[in-house]
Amino acid sequence: MNYFLFFIATILAGAINALAGGGGLITFPLLMLVVTPVTADATSAVALFFAYPTAVWRTRSQLEGVFGRGWLWLLLVPSVFGGLVGAVLLSRTGSGNFIQSVPWLVLIATLIIVLRPLLVRRDESGSVHPDITLALWPVAMTGIFLVGLYGGYFGSGIGILMIGALSFISRGDIRHVVALKNFLTLCMRGTAVLVLVYEGNANWSYGVPMAIGGLVGGYIGGMISHRANRTVIRVIVIAIGFAASAYYFWKLYGQVLMRTPTE
Repeated sequence: MNYFLFFIATILAGAINALAGGGGLITFPLLMLVVTPVTADATSAVALFFAYPTAVWRTRSQLEGVFGRGWLWLLLVPSVFGGLVGAVLLSRTGSGNFIQSVPWLVLIATLIIVLRPLLVRRDESGSVHPDITLALWPVAMTGIFLVGLYGGYFGSGIGILMIGALSFISRGDIRHVVALKNFLTLCMRGTAVLVLVYEGNANWSYGVPMAIGGLVGGYIGGMISHRANRTVIRVIVIAIGFAASAYYFWKLYGQVLMRTPTE
């Protein structure tokens, strides 16, 4: 029964990822109930990864003229390297240390979704292309690396964060920016998932049914994306994120705050 419930929950998370982003704020807290924090993070990454190939395929027409460009490697390499480093850091972090960062990571992911209207700029000027000077490319690559580092280490809200970073680099049509985000996130999260699987961090008893659920959810989300009320979905995800963050903060620090000094 647990596996079936997790499967259904991941369908919902996959659909939310396709519609608004933040599906990891459902799968990660849920997995925290049954496995260690590091395993929960790794299994959540595996569960939601399979929605990315679907997203890339669905937006492939918006990537015309992108492949073969030299600047794409300046974005792809730091993104993948960041995902690799983030996943290695996660694998090397003991659950006792990682649990200390969980409430902060959940809070950051939730704030990213709250700030989405500021991070995602709308511009209808045409296909995606860099719009920064040569001198600013090291700054842009560093920013993409940091986004990849976060994506490899935790990942929830990574899509929105990647769109925000790319929106400051390119003035292209938001549809093309989203398509490029899908491709970079696929490569970055794919690298992270390979590391996490190789290190044996994923729990396959939950990971397999959840991965199927994530694939189904991503497909459903793509089908209904033009009809769903994204504002309502975004508000629900934000509420879940703040509630989960508050819960983890209380688990870590609540007893300390409630403890009264004895004479």
